[in-house]
Amino acid sequence: MKRKDLVSAKVGLREIAASAKVSVATVSRVLNGNHRGDPAVQKIVMDVAAKLNIDLSQRNKTRALAFVLSNRAMLHSFHSKILHGAQTFCTAQGWDIVFLSLNYSSQAQWNELHLPKVVQRRDVVRAVILAGTNFGNLLELLENKGIPCVVLGNNVIGELENPRHDVIFSDDIQGSQDITRYLIGLGHRHLCFVGNLRLPWFGRCFAGYSRAMEESGLTPVSSSIDSENETEIGYLGTKALLSRGDPLTAIFAGNDTVAHGVYKALRDSNLSVPDDISVVGCDDTTGEWLYPRLTTIREFPDQLGRQMVEMILNRIANPSLPPQQITIPTELIKRDSCRVIAVPRET
Repeated sequence: MKRKDLVSAKVGLREIAASAKVSVATVSRVLNGNHRGDPAVQKIVMDVAAKLNIDLSQRNKTRALAFVLSNRAMLHSFHSKILHGAQTFCTAQGWDIVFLSLNYSSQAQWNELHLPKVVQRRDVVRAVILAGTNFGNLLELLENKGIPCVVLGNNVIGELENPRHDVIFSDDIQGSQDITRYLIGLGHRHLCFVGNLRLPWFGRCFAGYSRAMEESGLTPVSSSIDSENETEIGYLGTKALLSRGDPLTAIFAGNDTVAHGVYKALRDSNLSVPDDISVVGCDDTTGEWLYPRLTTIREFPDQLGRQMVEMILNRIANPSLPPQQITIPTELIKRDSCRVIAVPRET
């Protein structure tokens, strides 16, 4: 920014502050997209700026967002597709996007965490898109730093009641209900969920599965493996199920990579899909590559990424907006991994 433009912008802040009867610092925070504080004050500041017709176009002229992938492998297929959608939409809107990988402890207090330096540079990055696995302490840090963010709610560990930031969900709970009902409709009564129930995306799928089971008068059954290696979760979870010796005709794998592990465990146990055990998955990242092709829940990560960018650009343009929440529906994809089970007639 040229010196004369900088001086002009500072004068504009003072004029707005005087007319709105707030401090220059408050005006600066509002115009920088900081949505902390009283929404009524934010509205007054924006209204005064518009009324005074002050040209603030030179302020915040940087057009870059940070895509932060937290606590996940950099090449995770689902999050890579979210990034692709975000990048495509950013490009179409004339914005840049910076990709960052961040690992942090869930146990630390928010003020003990350290953001990447580029995220703290408001003259470089205007807002943050949060994917990966996240905890409340990072969200609290961003809020206290006044950095606008939108987060993938499916992957936040902990409660997200009354969030103070923008959140997007993939409706995997409804999708899990749909695919469980599909299996029940094929005659399956002994179907079990395999995943890691300590992780929220598996917990959400188990919740949808449980609802469908209970509405049909069936008891939900799970095999939960405490691991972040998804193929390992599927393999060990299935082996544990088979060792119980309980009746089993179908397995609901918490995602497609878990389903890959389920397939391997069944093969190693001389069982075939779907002749011996039907299998379904969730997310449709690798399901079509498995043999037989996997029946699964299609999520739309590319659309999630596009929508996240649209939400955060809305937030930058209108800092006083209340927190937004959007849910993207899913689709049941029927392939070759399920078979019909003959249901005994009641006598």
